Amino acid sequence: MRHRVVWGDLEAIEPAPAEVEAAADTLAAAYSDPHNAPLMGHAEPLDRDDVIDHYAELAGEGAHAFLLHDRGVLAGDGDLRGIEGRDAECAIMVAARAAQGRGLGTRFAIMLHAYAFRTLGLARVFVAIVPANVASIRLFAKLGYAPDDSPRARDFADDETDLTFSVDRATFEARCADAIAAIRITPRG
Repeated sequence: MRHRVVWGDLEAIEPAPAEVEAAADTLAAAYSDPHNAPLMGHAEPLDRDDVIDHYAELAGEGAHAFLLHDRGVLAGDGDLRGIEGRDAECAIMVAARAAQGRGLGTRFAIMLHAYAFRTLGLARVFVAIVPANVASIRLFAKLGYAPDDSPRARDFADDETDLTFSVDRATFEARCADAIAAIRITPRG
């Protein structure tokens, strides 16, 4: 079952394949943007087929991928992947450079974490971040993330230089209690 997560004008949806196809060109451009690509740890440009394949791969692995919308306009994407037991990794991208650095990524990340802890019942979420991605480090710190070099955290690192962090449910809920109360999660079919 797919879900919709809503917080004010923001919406995160677990997309059907046709919705991924409709968003693929925009996401491919954002993934390949010369500013974004190195912050996400890749250098090769991606095209629409790469995006569609990525979403299919995530689904095949049991991940929960989301398209992120701000007032009905595609703003980026995010996912919870590597789900094992009661933990997972979170990844998020605000597509347009003009929208970055304005708190949008933080709000979307809070929404995905509310889903992770409330709907999926996870106990801990991890992130792996390239050291140059200072904005992501700040974003996840706002959610209560702390450095974590445990073997499980390091499993999510794509490169040995990646920084790894994690947050547990209680820490996240204490940090983001007001926001969590305003978030609505519903099935979408």
